[in-house]
Amino acid sequence: MTPQKAKALIGFKKTKGLMENIIKMVETDEYCINVMQQNLAAIGLLRSAHEMLMEGHLNSCFKSAFETKNVKKQKQMTDEILKVTKLFNK
Repeated sequence: MTPQKAKALIGFKKTKGLMENIIKMVETDEYCINVMQQNLAAIGLLRSAHEMLMEGHLNSCFKSAFETKNVKKQKQMTDEILKVTKLFNK
């Protein structure tokens, strides 16, 4: 496991705990602003985990694809990065 994946995993686990708390907050009819603040914290953790995974991918898989000089593989990797980047920015 790369260091970036390990950090992302920690973020995912924190998000899981936070989501369980958010669900309880909604079930117990907590004040909306408090729920929204926790929701934004979860979104922030997920964005951070995504960025760590992207960094790891660019430094490993993507870099390796471009070192092979395989044009088809390079185009595939570039297309994948563009697709994920567009989804992230929606």
